[in-house]
Amino acid sequence: MSHLDAVLARIDADLDASLARLFDFLRIQSISTDRAYAAECRKAADWLAADLRGLGFADASPRETGGHPAVVGRAAKDGAPHVLFYGHYDVQPVDPLELWETPPFEPRMVTLPDGRRVISARGACDDKGQLMTFVEACRAWKAVTGALPVGITMLVEGAEEDGSKFLPEFVEKHREDLKADVALVCDTGMWDRNTPAITASLRGMVYEEITVRCADRDLHSGIFGGAAANPARVLARIIADLHDADGRITLKDFYDGVQETPSQVLEQWKSLGLTAEEFLGQVGLSIPAGEKGRRLIEQIQSRPTCDVNGIWGGYMGEGAKTVIAAQASAKISFRLVGQQDPAKVSKAFEEHVRARIPADCSVEFIRHKGSRAIQLPFDMPALVKAQAALQDEWGVQPVTIGSGGSIPIVGDFTRTLGLDTLLVGFGLDDDRVHSPNEKYDLQSFHKGTRSWARILAALA
Repeated sequence: MSHLDAVLARIDADLDASLARLFDFLRIQSISTDRAYAAECRKAADWLAADLRGLGFADASPRETGGHPAVVGRAAKDGAPHVLFYGHYDVQPVDPLELWETPPFEPRMVTLPDGRRVISARGACDDKGQLMTFVEACRAWKAVTGALPVGITMLVEGAEEDGSKFLPEFVEKHREDLKADVALVCDTGMWDRNTPAITASLRGMVYEEITVRCADRDLHSGIFGGAAANPARVLARIIADLHDADGRITLKDFYDGVQETPSQVLEQWKSLGLTAEEFLGQVGLSIPAGEKGRRLIEQIQSRPTCDVNGIWGGYMGEGAKTVIAAQASAKISFRLVGQQDPAKVSKAFEEHVRARIPADCSVEFIRHKGSRAIQLPFDMPALVKAQAALQDEWGVQPVTIGSGGSIPIVGDFTRTLGLDTLLVGFGLDDDRVHSPNEKYDLQSFHKGTRSWARILAALA
């Protein structure tokens, strides 16, 4: 029996004990966004650091960040590649509590109507369950061979759900301690419950708030209507002009840096058969609203977007109040791909807005921090090795996909540490992440652990 076969057998035999450890971790109420749970966040950091020390990460400990502590531990291996693994131990708030079928911090196994066994608890998927798939793979390697197959640095933060505000500075400060050959992240999902996926791209972000101001007070629309500029009308034009009739974004040079997806990847995506009826039907829609001439899967994974996230102004109470508002506001976000520059997009948006503001009106901008998109080379050696390892475990070819979401710290790994990041996760679309009754399939946890054992062997 090979070392890998023995490690996989150990994972199978140790499943109940692995679940018991995960359940202990899930009972800790590490809600990062609520200061009332600060002690629980530190308790989770202490629990994880102690567990890692038992796996050969002799220096594993909570490190101060300015917010909740990050857990860092390093286990070197001479002559082997070194990886940086990132995850987070903090979880989302549980509100509304009354919608939970069982207490959110009392983990339990549940059998769904379709027969699936799942782990039910806050953090079961995001990200404690996913994090522990990697930790349990390390545990099995240590138990069978006495050592890890590659050098590993663990970086597990406690404020991902609160925006990772202090982590970029922490990474910069400790860049020498975090040196590695490649970064690994387990905070993404599978294509479906039997098809693993590697996320090769993450969209970046530009987020803007604007307030258009016209008159110095709300006006009587019967007296001033037709003569006074209406900020809601001005704002509506600004928003409407952001897209043309084909759904393309109209900002100057917006598509600079947007690369076409390789044809072989598009063919793989085409074979997945994702339809508008399937994807949009679950939210009561049926017609794709993105760029015409692009497949639905391109629209949600590999193309840039612009969306209005909020819009308000004027009277919004019950009944009628015939006023022309003094101001109107909107929140607008852009998801970026490829080499798009957030600063350039932000500047083009400002020019777009100012060109549509009447001379006697004004506009105020609130700019939030932007992030660049991440795109891995599709032939990156670590990605190719992970594809083969996942296929060995799941018996099907893994899908290489893009993510419409953003994980900003991955960009910091690139810019600060010079690392490409391999994103492999085992979450499912129905895991109810950030919602009541969060769950993680037992198969995702078990085969996810086996998958990481294989990936570590492949990287070695």
